[in-house]
Amino acid sequence: MLKTSSRPDWDIFCQVIDNFGDIGVCWRLARQLRSERQLRVRLWVDELETFRALLPEVDSGRSIQELHGVEIRRWETPFVSPLPASVVLETFACRIPEAFVAAMAQQAPPPIWINLDYLSAEAWVAGCHTLPSPHPRLPLNKFFFFPGFSRATGGLLRERDLQARRQQFTADAEQQRRFWHQAGGAPRAGSLLISLFAYENPAIGKLLPLWQAAGTPVCCLVPLSRPLPAIERYAGRPLKAGDVVRRGALEIRILPFLEQDAYDRLLWLCDLNFVRGEDSFLRAQWAARPMVWQIYPQQEAAHLVKLDAFLALYCRELPAASAAGVHEFWHAWNRGPVDAVRWQNFAACLPTLREHARNWQEALAEEEDLSTRLLSFARSRL
Repeated sequence: MLKTSSRPDWDIFCQVIDNFGDIGVCWRLARQLRSERQLRVRLWVDELETFRALLPEVDSGRSIQELHGVEIRRWETPFVSPLPASVVLETFACRIPEAFVAAMAQQAPPPIWINLDYLSAEAWVAGCHTLPSPHPRLPLNKFFFFPGFSRATGGLLRERDLQARRQQFTADAEQQRRFWHQAGGAPRAGSLLISLFAYENPAIGKLLPLWQAAGTPVCCLVPLSRPLPAIERYAGRPLKAGDVVRRGALEIRILPFLEQDAYDRLLWLCDLNFVRGEDSFLRAQWAARPMVWQIYPQQEAAHLVKLDAFLALYCRELPAASAAGVHEFWHAWNRGPVDAVRWQNFAACLPTLREHARNWQEALAEEEDLSTRLLSFARSRL
């Protein structure tokens, strides 16, 4: 393996498990640390082909490359360990290579070793945030770092200029015109604009006919991803990027898979965003638009506990009827059944949810972001 000429400030390890969520978070953070903090960042990724969908400039055939100022390395086996950075970030319990851990233990002082965990609104997160875990054999501590929605957690991933970029785009008719041109033209006037990004979900097949029978036009924009087979079953034919399905009040547009900045613009434009996992879930909140979250499914329905923890927080300031509409539809989307009554009750809440989404985003933006809290913690330990 080739070596770089200088030791980086941060090593970030990412093992692609949940398609785009893990690498989506890691790439946003790596890019932010480089662009906003001028840190030298080395990002290790085991699946460069998946990464390439988010960042087309990635050359999946290269072991080492630099993009947007970030050094990107393929996480290979066997692993030849370079000199570890001052801070080592192990994301989502991915278990960094033993050879690298051994190299960390040889440094004096050793690097700050942080395990960045998944985002959760559960109450126990604050009590576990920044707790150390001693290595069983080596003189190393690993610290657990939990993103979250309270000041007692690690905060949320957000770039400094994110709100400014969103406000500029939503006020610029020419930028929006260019976006719609690339997406197949402006939708019908008065359409409810919906983006759909989800895991495989039988509820998709239940919801599309309801939109087809709606009293007002619905334009559903679907980046190429795992919902495609359900939409093909509804359409009765194979579909690809650029295809359009029209039935009744419903128009479905199949978009190419969108890189991160383009996906943000899609979220900013839509009246309602269906999102999944962690990365798109958080970006939907920063978009200040109503949303529906499909949480990553876990065994024994453990994910529903996490769903309810977030709903309790998110719906706290909503009127009772709107809170009930959100709770019932989100649960139906995650475990069924989706039916006309649940959708109509939720749709009736959308005017209230638009204002709520703006207020929610503004409240979150008042807190320190994830990168700021990570850096503060790392500096306190160096």
